[in-house]
Amino acid sequence: MTDVAGSQHTPSYGEVDLTTCDREPIHIPGAIQPHGVLVAVDREHRVRMISANSASLLRVEPADAIGRTLSDLAGGTVARAVAEREAVGLPDTPLVLYLDDSTEVDVRVHRSDTRLVVELEPVGTEGRAALSYHTARGAMARLAGAGSVHDLADHLAHEVRALTGFDRVMVYRFDADWNGEVIAEERRPDLNPFLGLHYPATDIPAQARRLYTVNWTRLIADVGYEPVPLHPVFDPETDAPLDLSFATLRSVSPIHLEYLSNMGVTASMSISIVVDERLWGLVACHHYSGPHRPSQDARAAAEFLGQVASQVVVERERADARESALETQATMAGVTARVSANALSPLETIVADPDLLRLMDARGAALCYDGILTTCGVVPDDETLRSIAAALESPLSYVTQTDSVADLLPELGHVPEAAGVLRIGSAPDRWLVWVRPEQERVVDWGGDPTNKQIAASEGPEVRLSPRKSFEKWQQVVRGRSLPWTSWQVDAADALGKHLQGLLLLRSREQIAMAESLQRSVVLDRAPGFTGLDVAARYQPASSYQLGGDWWDAFELSDGRIALAVGDVAGHGVSAASAMTQLRTALRAYLYEGHGPDECLDRLDRLMDGLLDQRVATAVVAVLEPETGRVRIASAGHPQPLLARGAGAAEVGVTSRPLLGVGWGTSTAAELVLEPGDTLLVYTDGLVEQRGVDLAERMTALTELAGSSHPGPDLDHWLDGLLAIQGPEPDDDTTLLAVRLAR
Repeated sequence: MTDVAGSQHTPSYGEVDLTTCDREPIHIPGAIQPHGVLVAVDREHRVRMISANSASLLRVEPADAIGRTLSDLAGGTVARAVAEREAVGLPDTPLVLYLDDSTEVDVRVHRSDTRLVVELEPVGTEGRAALSYHTARGAMARLAGAGSVHDLADHLAHEVRALTGFDRVMVYRFDADWNGEVIAEERRPDLNPFLGLHYPATDIPAQARRLYTVNWTRLIADVGYEPVPLHPVFDPETDAPLDLSFATLRSVSPIHLEYLSNMGVTASMSISIVVDERLWGLVACHHYSGPHRPSQDARAAAEFLGQVASQVVVERERADARESALETQATMAGVTARVSANALSPLETIVADPDLLRLMDARGAALCYDGILTTCGVVPDDETLRSIAAALESPLSYVTQTDSVADLLPELGHVPEAAGVLRIGSAPDRWLVWVRPEQERVVDWGGDPTNKQIAASEGPEVRLSPRKSFEKWQQVVRGRSLPWTSWQVDAADALGKHLQGLLLLRSREQIAMAESLQRSVVLDRAPGFTGLDVAARYQPASSYQLGGDWWDAFELSDGRIALAVGDVAGHGVSAASAMTQLRTALRAYLYEGHGPDECLDRLDRLMDGLLDQRVATAVVAVLEPETGRVRIASAGHPQPLLARGAGAAEVGVTSRPLLGVGWGTSTAAELVLEPGDTLLVYTDGLVEQRGVDLAERMTALTELAGSSHPGPDLDHWLDGLLAIQGPEPDDDTTLLAVRLAR
């Protein structure tokens, strides 16, 4: 056996080693294997390139063959058959023909760019004959009847070995990273088993996998062969090597030959298993007792079985996927039904659902909504969960996943309870994740897969070559979970959209209820009181129909009139709900006889204790209609205005801090309304506007209130004051005006 990588190389490119093998142009070697002859002809079927061994079969030296017709070279029978093949689209099945000297040959024809490539190979006697109709039906039935992918692989290995006579036939399946695993094997009894062994992706480089996808069968009849160059090596028309991607005689990479030699293999053949136009696996055939060239019809039969197996793999995997997908869908139907039927928030019920973890075959889950985290099952700490969720967030995808958090976030170190994570959500603070634990497993490799890296570290003086040891080498794989399946990803996407729909529906229902409640609380018009004129306005912001503003005016048991305007920070259902509670509590405090300042202090303690994370402003006044005396207090609220005569001015109430902060004390101010005086209280929406100075707005409001001193119609006056906001106010606004009758 020659040192293949050291002395043999193909003519169209230079020496290669493991540093360049992944870039080796193996489809244009410029040479073929010696067990056949290759002829490339032009459109007129004149020879333009031919293998240097042409005389061994055609009895014509390469230099003499160039320019001659295919008929002159191989005889009329071959030339006519090739022309007929070309006319019907070049089917891939081989022809069995006779040369003029009665030599029986297998003929294959394919096109390579502008050249028609004709491969001639003496009919082989090794291996069984082609499948008959009955044996073909039997082989197909056995493959189709396999109950699982592993059963199918076992049958395929048995059928191919029976056809081709190789010492060992393996079915080899690729994983997502292109590492291979031997899942079935038929072998000579004296050979060591390879079943269950794994082989690294570097054993079959990417360009080789591409060729396996387009050319289903490749034979190396003698690993120790001497490559036969083409004459000329470069096509005279293009000055480039001839593309031999579809040639069965194509010379093989010297790196691969050395790899096989190191394994003790003397001949090999591979048959592709292609699923959905992607290389799923290979049927790898090895011989150890010298050269081995199965007949062309045996090879064609084996390729046919490989194509049948590819279709059966598709059906079996899709059937398995359908079954698992249906089970997942049934589980999800139960989850969504329970969440939809529960009166509680979907966010509460989804995390508590008994099937949430089983749905994704997970050990833990975590829900983040507006930054608040809720978990179930076994999960890492909150900080780690937030880091993983942030790393998985993608503006391009609602569903993201990883089965290796260690690769995604190396800085986290070892996170055994969350090695894999599936995330749904489109916002940084709103997401749901499922976590899977580390799936530690022992992988049996056919030799040390780190050989290339080890050799590279030894320095440039060491010639990198394929590993020589193929003894079983064990590796413990850590840091990865089981991968997430496509149907689980689809189910997660569907569940997320269902939750969004429920939240939107519940939100609309809550908004409708809250708006109804707000309308019942915040009346359209003020009630009438003896000796007073009262008017009020509530105007929602342009972008919100539901806010935290309110006003109130009612008579106390002693005949005094209570007046109030308040504003809970925020918008939406929660703000409206808090507003209703504050308004009700204030009424109760005033009815108990507490003064405006005491009422505000009580509201502050109420909000701090029961309405967490809410703040509000308010102004409360109590008026004696007979005397015009007013006692008034404020909590973080804009200053009330007093319109008197031809002008208006701020009342000057000392304000306590916002309600809900849990500290501070109110101080009440007193004033006396004279007949015709108007007291105006309002929320900050009237004077606050983005990009406008607040002091300027207050001055403008005061001047407007004075210059348009209220006449007989208070409602008309309030409408005029609201005009200061412009057509699209930033915030909801409330105004309450009370005038002492003349």
